Amino acid sequence: MFYSSGLFALLLMVLEWTHPGLSSPLRPICDLRVLDHFIKEAWDAEAAMKACKDDCSIATNLTVPLTRVDFDVWEAMNVEQQAQEVQSGLQVLNQAISSLQASNQTDVLHFHIDASIRNIASIRQVLRSLSIPEFVPPTSDEEDQETQKVYSISELFQVHINFLRGKVRLLLANAPVCHQGVS
Repeated sequence: MFYSSGLFALLLMVLEWTHPGLSSPLRPICDLRVLDHFIKEAWDAEAAMKACKDDCSIATNLTVPLTRVDFDVWEAMNVEQQAQEVQSGLQVLNQAISSLQASNQTDVLHFHIDASIRNIASIRQVLRSLSIPEFVPPTSDEEDQETQKVYSISELFQVHINFLRGKVRLLLANAPVCHQGVS
C-alpha cells in the first residue's frame, strides 16, 4: 500500500514539474532567417508554376493584396495598424491560395499549395510569438485593404513572395519585443 501511494506521490511531483497539457508561452522568434525560409519556399513554388505552364492554369482571376509599400505611410503607422495590414494581407493570400485546392491540378501544384497554406499559418504563429496583435478581418464585403487581381498561379506566388519580402519583413524586423533591452 505504501509503495503504491509513494509511486503515486512521485508521479504527481513529476506531473507538477512538467505541467503536461499546459502550453508554455511562445518564445519570440526574432531571427529573420525564419522568414527567409518561407520566402524561399514561395520562390520555389513560383518557379515550379512558371515551368508548369498549361497544366497549372486557372480559370478565374484571384484577389491578392497589394505589395507596394509607401515607407512614409508605413513609418507613420503604429505596430497595431501595421499588424492589421499584414494579417489582412495574409488572410487574402490564404484565401486565394486555398481556392486553388478545389481545382483539379497537378501533384506539384497541390504540394506547393499545401506548403504555402502551412507557411502562412506558421507566419501567423511567428506573429503571435512576437506579441503582435492578432487581427480578425471584418466579415462585411467592404475591403479595408487595397487588393489587386492576378491571372495566373505564378503571379499569385510572385505576390506571395513580394508580400513576405515587403510588409511582413518590415513588421517582423521592427517588432517591439525583438528590440527590448537593445540600446
